[in-house]
Amino acid sequence: MLLLIVSKVTTAQNPICPPGLNIADPTTRVWKDGKLYVYGSRDESPKYYCSYDHWVLSTSDLIHWEYTPNAFASKGPNDKIPFNDRLLFAPDCMYKNGTYYLYYCQSGDNEGVATSKSPLGPFENAKEIYLKKKNQIDPAVFIDDDGQAYYIWGQFQAKIAKLKPNMTEIDTTSIVDNLVTEKEHYFHEGSYMVKRNGIYYFVYAHMGRKGMPTCIGYSTSKSPFGPFKYGGVIVDNDGCDPQNWNNHGSIVEFKGKWYVFYHRTTNGVICQRKACIEPITFNADGSINEVEMTSQGAGKPLDAFSKIEAERACLLFGHIRIEKQSLDSLNPVNPANNDMLAQIENKDWAAYKYIEFGDGAKTFSVKVAPGSKAGKIELLVDNSWTGALGSIKVPAGGDLKTWQTLSCNIKPLSGKHAIWLRFSGDGEEMFNVDNFYFEK
Repeated sequence: MLLLIVSKVTTAQNPICPPGLNIADPTTRVWKDGKLYVYGSRDESPKYYCSYDHWVLSTSDLIHWEYTPNAFASKGPNDKIPFNDRLLFAPDCMYKNGTYYLYYCQSGDNEGVATSKSPLGPFENAKEIYLKKKNQIDPAVFIDDDGQAYYIWGQFQAKIAKLKPNMTEIDTTSIVDNLVTEKEHYFHEGSYMVKRNGIYYFVYAHMGRKGMPTCIGYSTSKSPFGPFKYGGVIVDNDGCDPQNWNNHGSIVEFKGKWYVFYHRTTNGVICQRKACIEPITFNADGSINEVEMTSQGAGKPLDAFSKIEAERACLLFGHIRIEKQSLDSLNPVNPANNDMLAQIENKDWAAYKYIEFGDGAKTFSVKVAPGSKAGKIELLVDNSWTGALGSIKVPAGGDLKTWQTLSCNIKPLSGKHAIWLRFSGDGEEMFNVDNFYFEK
């Protein structure tokens, strides 16, 4: 048996994945130990979605995260699916009577389930789930107050059925099609169900904006079998990357507060995604207020006087994107796999929401790797697009790999603010940005 190594991730906000590790499609569960667990896909390549193994993220406070590699795999040294070697797409996990059930799906519309006595795996004894020739992707499991478990899945239109008491077989006589649809509910894929105050919330990748499933949306019902009424958008990841395409997530209550988990695209490709989190609120009628993407996530605003990693940008405009400085594919969380802002061109922007400046900051410093052409970084605050607080000229003649720290004075700034970095210059890939910070 492969030994699973659990490693500490230092204080993280958005994204919650450490540098080098891409966890997408986050399904969240809070188990009996009081910790929150994220089960999702692991994106390993810029050329295709997902990978052949699942990792698990876990936390006790939403700020300090741990990761467990290779909790389940379809090939390789921890292969637990002896009957195929297909890619593993978005999973879900459910607990019942001392056993954790990992529901997985694969390329080719294979769906199955594996089990473990630990929420971290290893999940074993994989078996296929028979769905009456209606197999698709993105399984989700919901257990109602009466103990009845439901299996939900599908693309373009969602399907639901009762799970038998053994949690590994479907009651195929109970299958209901068109639970929610693209036409009526903007449903694309990525099902998830939760119950709050007698209302069933169906959460999914929402297709209603720009013809792309960039949103996490929801619909509500008084029964898990529907009918479901369209509710709206919870969060939209449009603007996180120049090549963004989809979203997939869940909502969960943790220590008395509710949160939405979702993912953002990185690296300028649609299949390098990282899990993120935002607090959410409900109205008296049960509706959910839409929230914006932030850098702080579930934590406090970022500390202006500590190093702020450039990849915490919550909005990118132009050609700019978050990239890995290097990649060891055998060890995605190698410290050398640091992330950065790269491929920066004239008129690109990056936003950070939000940063706390306390009683005031007067200087700004940024770690950059200059390229062949000179450029400039301007610092703007909140919604002021003119009158930069300060600017830094980045010299030409670099190789985009040799780092240096540049500084400038800024107009005094205190309190909490959104910070925008505006880039300008004559060339392409003028410089890369690793981190920045402020001083009093």
